[in-house]
Amino acid sequence: MEIMGCFIAYKTDEPNLTNITCVLCFTFLYFTVRIVLLGTNASGNSRVGNFLLGRAAFETEEPPDVVERVGGRHMTVIKSPNISLHQVTQIVKECVSLSAPGPHVILLVLKHDQCSREEKECVEMLLNSFSHTVYQHTMMITTHESHTQVNDIIQEIIHKCNDRHFRLERNSTSAQLMEKCEEIVHSNGGQHLICTEYESSQYFTMEQQDREREKENLQTKYDTEINKEQVEKNELQVQEERNMREEQQKTSEEQRKDELERKHVKWREQMKKIWTERRASVKFAANRRLDTEYSKWTWSLRSAMLEIENKLQNNIENEAIHEIQETDLQTELKDKSEEVKMLMSEFYEKEKDKEILIQWKIKIQENIVRETKRKLNEILQQRDLKKEIDAQKTQHENTLFEISKELALTLKDKANDEETLKKEFDCFWEECVKMTFRDTPQIKDMDIIRDMKQLLSEIYESAPEDHIMNGDIFCVPSYSDYLRSKKLCIYTKKCINSNRLVPATDKSWECFTLSNEDETQIRSLVCEIAHETDKMILLFNISKMGYNISYIQQLTEYIKTRFLKHQNGPVNYEFTNEFFMDLVFSICKRANKTFTDQHKLFREVNDPVIYFERKRREYFSVFQKYYKGASSAAVFGEIICQKLKDPIEQSVYKNTARDLAEEMRTNCESLNGNRSKLEKHILKTLAEEENFDKYMNYIHDPRDHFKSFIRDKVSQYITDKFSVSVRPKMMKNIKLLQQKIMNAAHESTEHVQVNSGDVEAAHESTEHVQVNSGDVDLWLKCFTQKLSDVLIFSVKDFSGVSHDDVNIKLLQDVMKKELPPVISDLSSKFSAETFPVKLDYKYRPDEILIGHFCQCCWAQCPFCAAICTNTIEDHDGDHSVPFHRVDGVNGKYYTGTTNLSTSICTTAVASDRSFHPKGPNQVSVLWREYRKAGGVFAKWSITPDVSEFPYWKWFVCRFQKDLEIFYNQTFQERGKIPDNWRKYSKQEAIDSLDEFM
Repeated sequence: MEIMGCFIAYKTDEPNLTNITCVLCFTFLYFTVRIVLLGTNASGNSRVGNFLLGRAAFETEEPPDVVERVGGRHMTVIKSPNISLHQVTQIVKECVSLSAPGPHVILLVLKHDQCSREEKECVEMLLNSFSHTVYQHTMMITTHESHTQVNDIIQEIIHKCNDRHFRLERNSTSAQLMEKCEEIVHSNGGQHLICTEYESSQYFTMEQQDREREKENLQTKYDTEINKEQVEKNELQVQEERNMREEQQKTSEEQRKDELERKHVKWREQMKKIWTERRASVKFAANRRLDTEYSKWTWSLRSAMLEIENKLQNNIENEAIHEIQETDLQTELKDKSEEVKMLMSEFYEKEKDKEILIQWKIKIQENIVRETKRKLNEILQQRDLKKEIDAQKTQHENTLFEISKELALTLKDKANDEETLKKEFDCFWEECVKMTFRDTPQIKDMDIIRDMKQLLSEIYESAPEDHIMNGDIFCVPSYSDYLRSKKLCIYTKKCINSNRLVPATDKSWECFTLSNEDETQIRSLVCEIAHETDKMILLFNISKMGYNISYIQQLTEYIKTRFLKHQNGPVNYEFTNEFFMDLVFSICKRANKTFTDQHKLFREVNDPVIYFERKRREYFSVFQKYYKGASSAAVFGEIICQKLKDPIEQSVYKNTARDLAEEMRTNCESLNGNRSKLEKHILKTLAEEENFDKYMNYIHDPRDHFKSFIRDKVSQYITDKFSVSVRPKMMKNIKLLQQKIMNAAHESTEHVQVNSGDVEAAHESTEHVQVNSGDVDLWLKCFTQKLSDVLIFSVKDFSGVSHDDVNIKLLQDVMKKELPPVISDLSSKFSAETFPVKLDYKYRPDEILIGHFCQCCWAQCPFCAAICTNTIEDHDGDHSVPFHRVDGVNGKYYTGTTNLSTSICTTAVASDRSFHPKGPNQVSVLWREYRKAGGVFAKWSITPDVSEFPYWKWFVCRFQKDLEIFYNQTFQERGKIPDNWRKYSKQEAIDSLDEFM
């Protein structure tokens, strides 16, 4: 049974007749049934109205004048002026007019235990004003718990209503109430209530009045026996009166037509508004479907490109590639790209609302290729910079191999047991390492906070080295304290730009009060600077290049450049140097762990003392083979396996990280959809934890909060699933590498590339190997090339290692024996604790997922700070979000007060209220014309919507005191929180996320 129609409400503040009169019209059994809802309690009437419509269509407070689409029905809520007891007739008149030609059903809503004799008289007076047959169309509705009795007064009214009574209980359904209404309609033969008494007392027609007057005149004529002239005179007078009344009736008819025309215009406007809202709703649903598919397409391409990037990076490090072109990457990605294009075409062909979809310029492949090229070119540049360091380390490493060989031959007949041999080797090792690296400086621990303070004190001599801000610059309530007004030119009266930051202690500069637009722009600037510096830090590649204080200098120079560029733009304020210092501090504080972890990886590989101490056991193993007189092939095979150890470990961790990211995209509920679904889970988690600081981080720096959430999810997933998922993946990847290594050894022995590298016939290659059995260079070159795609491992790693008299036929057998222990040793160290720290940041699964989810639009609504849901970072068209927040959540307050705002953007833009985009003393702009404010306001599309979204209402009530302290404002007076907001529980708020997002 579909309900369609309008909902019309009247409310009065009269103490002894506080009622809401509602007319509910809907399509019912092929004709329109009109229901009038009467009651003495606003809350009860609202509850029944909402119950009939199946949702919270209006609240217990005064309902606003709105048109709302709810499911398949439209609803109109209209407030009446305050009335009193003697205006009962007026209530009935308006009610009959709105339900014309008359209502079919009247529902009388009363509480089961609250009805006095005085209230009963008021109710009966109101009902009797309709008609003497009103009780044939009336049913009593009482609101109470089960198994409780109604009082005697109400029982009397129920009896008058032919004992029609409906108890509105917890388990009641709207279908049951609709069935009762249907019974009333059927019992009256489908006829509506004819308000005869009301019509007789108020609506006599002009014709009836004419007849009465004519009757009186005739009676007078016969009774008094007046003469003919008098009769004619009377008739003329009657005719004049009739003409006058006809003229008045004609005027009244014209007025009625004008009134109908006004109503028709209003109806058209309402229908246009309803259609706009419906179209916006359909458009949002269509774009949400597109956004979900877009997320799948980008992940598919990004996953394929990660494998390509890993292969090319290995070849770059192995010096097999010296240049990266976009065309090369496009070619590598061609197959996957064609697959995605086919999926996109199928989607648009099947999409039923494709004609209203936003025509995104989907440049998925171009963006991914461009980003990959940039990263690989950085690796190329860094490879050249660290080539000398790597060559020196390899030379030292191989020199130690040769010296240990000489020592082994010297001790061959002198050391009789293992213990003596170990002592001799340890003494040799310590002395040799000390002599080899005596002129090589040890890599020291780093402290970026110390270096940052030092740099800032050099930039600003007056700045104390111990300057540390309290809290986090990204979550301050307002940036006003960090700004000063620009000085004006005395001649042009224009703002003077400056290429310096203002000292906060300089009293000659006026403080500056930020407008909403300025606050939004500065917060966006700060978040963008943080995002760009994060990318810079990853590009420093500290795990490969090491740490240098110049990195902090680059960060500070970038931040200062962005500050000066912004303040020299079309703004009338300047930044203080304290703002600059606090932002630098906050960014360095955030990045401290990244710097520290990456520098630790660099030290383990490049600090001579640490690195060679870690390698001592491996060198001793080779030393033992020399001492025991093992063949050259056995020793060289051992060296190859030892040199493969680090590349194997690095490859296993990187491959597993990609596999893990792929698995989490499938199995992790919060990460298996698009960005909007991820945000829904973030909001659920915030509500469950009830951590105000995290809420503020999400509201004021959403991108950082998203990153933190993803990192926490990945970390927890690794911990929980390590034994059942992560470790098996690592074992699978290391076994695959072991197999590839042995295949490469076998193929290098059987099928050596000749001259240009083309493979000759098998017997020719074998003959070639046998002829060059004393020279292993060709075999080694072939072997490393076959592994170049999967390992960072090349011929240069063997520079200086002697391999004379190595029998290639035996080398494969040696590796087959020596490689499994290396694999076993690496596998034994796999753990949930070591997994994150063994990986460079940019290869970790959380960073892979962050790259997927966070490369999108992060624009925030200038009113409530809701995040644009568009998946493309620099998308065309307006920013938009389906559901906005309470503006006070973002610190917005009513102009000229200290009252935090309780407005919601989507409701406000349908009103005639105004706001001050440029500040309290500037021109105001109507909410419904918010785009005229220009700037960031003109770039947003905010669609009027009065849907109930409990989440942010619950948040405001739950954290009212925290918000008031944080923003130093209050939810009082104009910003008083509506009482009905406090009815929402945390669970209802969380459940609403599934309904609306």
